[in-house]
Amino acid sequence: MTECIRISALFDLSHTLARPLLERFTYPWEVLPEIKNFILALGPTLPEDEYEQRGENIWIAKTATVAPTASITGPCIIGPGTEVRHCAFIRGSALVGANAVVGNSTELKNVILFDNVQVPHYNYVGDSVLGYKAHMGAGSITSNVKSDRTLVCIHDADGNIETGLKKMGAILGDGVEIGCNSVLNPGSIICAGSSVYPLTPVRGVIPPDSICKAMNNVVCKNK
Repeated sequence: MTECIRISALFDLSHTLARPLLERFTYPWEVLPEIKNFILALGPTLPEDEYEQRGENIWIAKTATVAPTASITGPCIIGPGTEVRHCAFIRGSALVGANAVVGNSTELKNVILFDNVQVPHYNYVGDSVLGYKAHMGAGSITSNVKSDRTLVCIHDADGNIETGLKKMGAILGDGVEIGCNSVLNPGSIICAGSSVYPLTPVRGVIPPDSICKAMNNVVCKNK
């Protein structure tokens, strides 16, 4: 299953400003320590006719809509047409793509959200990468630290993969759907085209084009 968790298999990189960063690596968790510096380097190069700087190291597209109650800490980039709703909390190191939704009381930290990602209702997304058109249902979250504070390990069918990271949330491939109130445990990878049922705790890797009804009940969409 290792092939399906490569960046090249998970994402269409034409749908993110982070393409130059992602192209440098093989696996998506490898980019997490680099997000902050990438945004700091990219921000000043963004076209001034499309983006404006609204605070220290915060670049927001002129066509984006940001609620006055939202809290945004840099470094951060918000893409064109994106909506940041009431009481959203962006804690920094967040690159949010075009036509995305960061919703009511949603919290972001050290993330890449591709274009058209929706995290619209009470979501926590930390130390994670969400692919093109990924959607997290209301109340679903990424858990990014293990309870014993040890380094995050990805549990793959071919064996465990050490990330070397203390903090890693989830990787969602393009078109992934996460049901309401699901918990994506540290190091979870939901491959492109897959769905997770509501109220499901996820751990490890969910194969492409699958439906995760429970961790012991994962079926192929094509069957």
